[in-house]
Amino acid sequence: MTAQTSPRRLALDLLRRIEDDGAYANLVVPSALDRSGLGTSERAMVTDLVYGTTRMRRACDGLFSRHVVSEPDPATRRLLRLGTYQWAWGRVPAHAAVSETVSLAPRRVRGFVNAVLRRTVAGPMPSEARWASSAAALSYPDWIHDRLTVELGEPDGIAAMDRMNRPPSVTVRSDGYVQDRASTWVAESVEAISGETVVDLCAAPGGKATAVAASGATVLAADVRESRVGLVASNAARFASEGLVLPIVADGQRPPVAPRCVDAVLIDAPCSGLGALRRRPDARWRIDERALSELTRVQQRLLNSGADLVRPGGRLVYSVCTLTAAESIDLTTPAGFEVDTRPPPGEWRPFGHGWRILPQDHDTDGMVLIRYRRSS
Repeated sequence: MTAQTSPRRLALDLLRRIEDDGAYANLVVPSALDRSGLGTSERAMVTDLVYGTTRMRRACDGLFSRHVVSEPDPATRRLLRLGTYQWAWGRVPAHAAVSETVSLAPRRVRGFVNAVLRRTVAGPMPSEARWASSAAALSYPDWIHDRLTVELGEPDGIAAMDRMNRPPSVTVRSDGYVQDRASTWVAESVEAISGETVVDLCAAPGGKATAVAASGATVLAADVRESRVGLVASNAARFASEGLVLPIVADGQRPPVAPRCVDAVLIDAPCSGLGALRRRPDARWRIDERALSELTRVQQRLLNSGADLVRPGGRLVYSVCTLTAAESIDLTTPAGFEVDTRPPPGEWRPFGHGWRILPQDHDTDGMVLIRYRRSS
């Protein structure tokens, strides 16, 4: 294997693309691995190194920075994070974590990287280290840590963040589609039956749309971006075996559907994603707390536009892969609708007039679900 295709060197390059170029880990890692020629175990190593180092970025900084006198440049800091992660969370022996990382360093900083990492691995492991704060130990921005501990209560907030620091388990539907169980429960909560027409306003990549179509319903699967509608079409071709999925490019805030004509509308709204951070390792460093207010405005518009499409007696299902009240139960119930208080399929906690699942409850993404029915 050449140096250019070694797992650690590839991981380092992917970390650079994520940190410096703004690439998304869930997009660049699979595509790079497909081109790498690496074997199964080496691919798994790259994924763990990139996702793990990205998740634990702040905690890595906290472990090695106590041994640094002058601020390292971004490339050198990246090396230190990679080496620290391998030792502290990656189950790599200390000597290998140091030596393998040093071998990746440019000659001009090799001695510095070696010295800092040797001091780091001689210190306490994360569980025994003294941390500046709980947020630093858990490797989250202060605002996410504070928001989740306030909204969920400290025990549940800490447990949720801890669980989202570990890779998600893989769950596969009976038709072969890989989908988080909470997302499957959301699709089941639509309670679609054969012959119904359902609109999925934010359908990409199509997992929920194909699950709803499995009931025999016809699903109009909309998304605002053409490239993402392509994903819906691809998944529909592979997995919508019973019903029919019709992908369309459309803005869910202005759907091209006649009012009061469909049996059900599903809105899996764009959100802060604070319940799904285990799948999106770089999201915690991208999310801006100030953007939440704009998100809630979009969510309310989607909820209202989706409600307009539902026939009398029809159903409106709203879900978000976040845990906050502002993005779910604090939204205004659309006029003419009442809340469906029946427990939905799956294992949910009551949450206001909706339902919530935390990541630690059943090893799923964290989500909120609210179901409505048109009463007039």
